[in-house]
Amino acid sequence: METVRMTVAQAIVRYLARQFVERDGRERPLFAGMFGIFGHGNVTGLGQALQELGELRHYQPRNEQAMVHTAAAFAKANNRLQTFACTTSVGPGATNMVTGAASATINRLPVLLLPGDIFANRFPHPVLQQLEHPASQDVSANDAFRAVSRYWDRINRPEQLLSSLPEAMRVLTDQAETGAVTIALPEDVQTEAFDFPAHFFRRRVWRIPRFVPPESELALAADMIRAARRPIVIAGGGVLYSEASEVLDRFASELGIPVCETQAGKSSLPWNHPMNVGPVGANGGAAANRLAAGADLVIAVGTRLTDFTTASKTAFQHPDVRFININVTAMDAYKLGAHPLIGDARVALERLLERLRAAGYATGEAYRAEIARLKAEWDGEVDRLRAGQAGSRLTQAQVIGLVNEAAQPRDVVVCAAGSMPGDLLKLWRPAEPGTYHLEYGYSTMGYEIAGGLGVKLADPGREVFVMVGDGSYLMMNSEIVTSIQEGRKLIIVLVDNGGYQSIHGLQVSSGSPSFGNEFRYRRPESGSLDGEYVPVDFAANAASLGAAAWRAEDPQALRDALAAARKESRTVLIHVPVDPEARVPSYDSWWDVPIAEVSTQPGVQAARAKYVEARKRQRFYY
Repeated sequence: METVRMTVAQAIVRYLARQFVERDGRERPLFAGMFGIFGHGNVTGLGQALQELGELRHYQPRNEQAMVHTAAAFAKANNRLQTFACTTSVGPGATNMVTGAASATINRLPVLLLPGDIFANRFPHPVLQQLEHPASQDVSANDAFRAVSRYWDRINRPEQLLSSLPEAMRVLTDQAETGAVTIALPEDVQTEAFDFPAHFFRRRVWRIPRFVPPESELALAADMIRAARRPIVIAGGGVLYSEASEVLDRFASELGIPVCETQAGKSSLPWNHPMNVGPVGANGGAAANRLAAGADLVIAVGTRLTDFTTASKTAFQHPDVRFININVTAMDAYKLGAHPLIGDARVALERLLERLRAAGYATGEAYRAEIARLKAEWDGEVDRLRAGQAGSRLTQAQVIGLVNEAAQPRDVVVCAAGSMPGDLLKLWRPAEPGTYHLEYGYSTMGYEIAGGLGVKLADPGREVFVMVGDGSYLMMNSEIVTSIQEGRKLIIVLVDNGGYQSIHGLQVSSGSPSFGNEFRYRRPESGSLDGEYVPVDFAANAASLGAAAWRAEDPQALRDALAAARKESRTVLIHVPVDPEARVPSYDSWWDVPIAEVSTQPGVQAARAKYVEARKRQRFYY
């Protein structure tokens, strides 16, 4: 047998460079490169291999958590068909990636993490940055990745790569199982040599099939739809990952079934599609939530049906409501007692449409008229919120509208945690699939700029608008430098509302006084953080990192800044102060956030009474 003598690190680099994926006849490399911050735990291993072999492009991020977000965003923008590997040293560099790993796994996005680890031979123990465990010498800080990884391994001998790497690739390319994959690499093992079989490094194509649900299950689902009078579709991220927008368009239009959107599924249909009734659930709009409340059948396509989508299981109030869940993941397909269609969203919708078309099924004229009326009313409400009031301070809703107007159809908006995702879900109007990119499965503050970089790397030819709050920006803005280093321009719109206003609003609406959520000076006389707002010059901060930067305090100034930003060749930040108390309302929705059962505060007591009453609408679907 022909062999190739290489170090473990060199073997990893060569192996990754020769992995490809194929779907629908299109092949592409599985890995676009490797992000890496080097330390003593990987610089002489993976660092040396990357430099000597030159087979994978190395990218230099500024923060380990951020580089995982960038890799995950890149994977999402590529419909989970391509990703990055990420390497760090042992110690804090490794554990910095845990949040990114959790976000990737929760959102079902493939990323490969290669953290350095403590010596396998144990001679130098305890080494710098080692977490000593009194009950075992086989535990390191990297064991923290076990809970947030879809696959986890530690390579203690070179030949273990022969079984570990193929299994890691299987998980990364499995549309049902994918998420973060972690392979911990002891720093001594990375440098050890082994005679690897030459065929281990042959070009490997991982084919991603479109699984078809069983015909018997499709027939039953079609019968359920034919019996429905008020069906709705909930479009999740699986619609976009399976590239099912075109068939969803035909399915909704021909059958007269309205389509509601989740955060991950928004942009599955253009906002002005006659059957797109907007967002559903806790952050939903009036049209979708009212249709959901009366729906007798819910067809959930590629969604995890989280508490925001189901309004903590209060969204669907029809006494005989039933569910059909189309999903590649069995766990999701069975949620809410649904009839499961386990398979590819595009294929499943095509097969259902064929059956229903042959049966002559369509919803009634009265239902279609109701859909049209509710959609028109909702579109008018969105217009009102985006317009704002003349002469008043800018609102977050106005900013969203102005940025949306400045964006071209193929441009992408990126956001994550806080109040902005809910407002974007209601107010942003996408024209093409895949142009709305939100991380809301883990609601990760700090994702925005790093994620925007991943989207830009996936398609440098279109503008990426990063919408970020001041709280998230202060947590992680370091990848501005990486975007400039790589020549990948972002347009960052920083909406400054003086703190964590999303949670501040939730806190106050729950009956509590304001406490610990706004960025205010501490008053010496009281010791409380309730003084004036702490001013931060975000434009100056971004400029110091190399970005072009402006401050915009009124609609025209923002329009001018956005126009100038499009002409720039480097990353831009626009600092936009807004009214912190101007909020987009909720629409016939609820989110289960428990209120203190015992309190001396009248506001909390009143909120608790409302909470107890609201919980009566929660349902167990079976």
